[in-house]
Amino acid sequence: MRKLLLLSFLFLGHATALDDVTVLTVATEENDGFKRFLRSAKTYDIDVQVLGQGEKWEGGDMNFPGGGQKVNLLKEKVEELMKTKENDHIVMFTDSYDVMFLGTLGDILVKFKAMPDTRVLFSAEPFCWPDPKLAAMYPNAEVTNPYLNSGGFIGYLSELNAILNARKIKDNEDDQLYYTKVYLSELRDSLKISLDHKSEIFQNLNGALSDVQLRINTTEEWPYLENVATKQRPLVVHGNGPAKLMLNTMGNYLAKSWSMKKGCALCAERKIQLNEDNLPHVMLAIFIEVATPFVEEFFESVLLLDYPKNRVHLILRNNVPFHEPYVDEFYNKYAKEYATAKRIKPIDYMSEAEARNLAKDRCTNSMCDYLFSVDSVARLKPQTLRVLLTSGYDVIAPMLARPGQAWSNFWGAINASGYYARSTDYMDIVYGSIRGVWNVPFITNCYLVKMELFHTPKGQEVTYVKDDVDPDMAFCNSLRSIGVMMYVNNEEDLGHLVNHENFDVSRTHPDVYQVLDNKMEWERRYLHKEYLANFIDGQKPKMPCPDVYWFPLMSPRFCKEWIDIMEAYGKWSDGSNNDKRLEGGYEAVPTRDIHMNQVGLERQWLHILKEYVRPLQEMVFTGYYHNPPVSIMNFVVRYRPDEQPSLRPHHDSSTYTINLALNTPNEDYTGGGCHFLRYNCSVRDTRLGWLLMHPGRLTHYHEGLPVNSGTRYIMISFVDP
Repeated sequence: MRKLLLLSFLFLGHATALDDVTVLTVATEENDGFKRFLRSAKTYDIDVQVLGQGEKWEGGDMNFPGGGQKVNLLKEKVEELMKTKENDHIVMFTDSYDVMFLGTLGDILVKFKAMPDTRVLFSAEPFCWPDPKLAAMYPNAEVTNPYLNSGGFIGYLSELNAILNARKIKDNEDDQLYYTKVYLSELRDSLKISLDHKSEIFQNLNGALSDVQLRINTTEEWPYLENVATKQRPLVVHGNGPAKLMLNTMGNYLAKSWSMKKGCALCAERKIQLNEDNLPHVMLAIFIEVATPFVEEFFESVLLLDYPKNRVHLILRNNVPFHEPYVDEFYNKYAKEYATAKRIKPIDYMSEAEARNLAKDRCTNSMCDYLFSVDSVARLKPQTLRVLLTSGYDVIAPMLARPGQAWSNFWGAINASGYYARSTDYMDIVYGSIRGVWNVPFITNCYLVKMELFHTPKGQEVTYVKDDVDPDMAFCNSLRSIGVMMYVNNEEDLGHLVNHENFDVSRTHPDVYQVLDNKMEWERRYLHKEYLANFIDGQKPKMPCPDVYWFPLMSPRFCKEWIDIMEAYGKWSDGSNNDKRLEGGYEAVPTRDIHMNQVGLERQWLHILKEYVRPLQEMVFTGYYHNPPVSIMNFVVRYRPDEQPSLRPHHDSSTYTINLALNTPNEDYTGGGCHFLRYNCSVRDTRLGWLLMHPGRLTHYHEGLPVNSGTRYIMISFVDP
């Protein structure tokens, strides 16, 4: 391969061996950006020498002018090379934390040697930084990228040595300003210094994002970067300035990290094996910050996590008084199963940010290896914790979204103010069109953090507390500021989020109202366990009377809570013909009842008719399709011996009627049932949660049979009147 590369240079008039090139960078600490840089170099078989490792950084905050220390470190190395290398030895320098290689060193050398009259080539950008006043001194100001950028350059040893010795620079002075002044001096011509205006080798992203396209859906094996303005495919990309986050997104694909054909190559590289005999200690930090639907199911998912509880330290923070009874029950029952347990109650009056900091600090100061933060809106698969632990990433979240919605626990991008922005691949990640592990700028609701991050001086500055900022936003901003990258994993389905926005704890049994917002949990809790058996091929529905069908529909818990809601409301009609709830104010066949619109359940019940009753109707009344069903009379009837024990014979004003048994004969009441007069057929022993469905109007003249004792409750709808 090396011989082929050498031959490729012959058309330039001479050959350059790859061994005659030194590639240098500066990195005083090993952060995630540096690891990404090294991986990209390894991907393209580029040997990089790292300067400054283990030294204290004296170059200032690189969000501001500074970085002179990089010049001084490079100067020392070049002076060393001058003693052992020829003047035509080539040296390439790039930054590391925000740089990636996109091609081989051979590719880079071919392009560099093709540059006319050039001994040193600097990358170029559209901004004159850090001193805009120097812009007027630049030649070729009309080109796309007229100004020097010091994040990447390549040149011959003798010329680079002259540049680095042009003057002295302090460690905290600005490296780009140093090189700019050299370029704007007479040395530009004498040393033949050029700028990569067309981004043939070096692509700076800041100010050029509209010119750059990430080609993912390509016939080539791997995605690549193209500058559509100059028609070039750069070989080094630099996420300078505010473009660092865009480089993070691009880094998900570039340097052979992910492709349509091969999937997530980076995922396989990073994966680790757990030592089952010495599993990491995990701090499970549970936060209930908002009133959350189906909180019982949340705790079930926590208990089902596939990880030994004696390796888990529990901290449980509840800030919602409504949930306190169940949280109290859970904690008293299960806390002793965990290695340690601590609880924060609403009466502790601790802010969310303080509580999250407490969990982080408690984990940092103990023997815990990871912090696993889980909010009550998350619903996790049992394997979630193990998948995250074996991913090999220091900060990683499972991809969780509200089913059928784009709302998730991560942001694909952020705007200039630090708030949500949608990345081009956000929807593909959420809906699983692409699978892998993705570098993102913000995660929330559920994530795993390796605690080694907080054992460094910088890590100790990470906090959830920041004025007027959401705690998770403050936390993620802290991580980004110290160069820690966050990831979201959608390699497999690891759970979802519930929607808490319409959860009204002032209602009796508010979960039962959630059929529209949290269908998955609602079905699991409230649909009859045999409901899906209604649709098994060859299954014949039960028919206790001619054209009267019987189906399991709702769970016993649904029935009980439905009754509780009605009784808590308590405003039963008086059973007379006068009914102000109806248009016209008259009811021909009155019952003691409560309408669904009185208790705020009309929309929910109509949805139940559409989603769960209509398929049953279409199955038995062949040829009748009406979607959605229309029903303006939806109500619960109460029968009691001393109130209204029965109902006289009548036809329903409906195409078909449904009658759902909400409690059990011979347990909750005696007597009762429905008698169809034309067929002299009665259904007496109704089943809890089972639905009777029969035609209305002409054929099924019927009556409600007397209740002898107790109270009978039924849910009635006149469908398609």
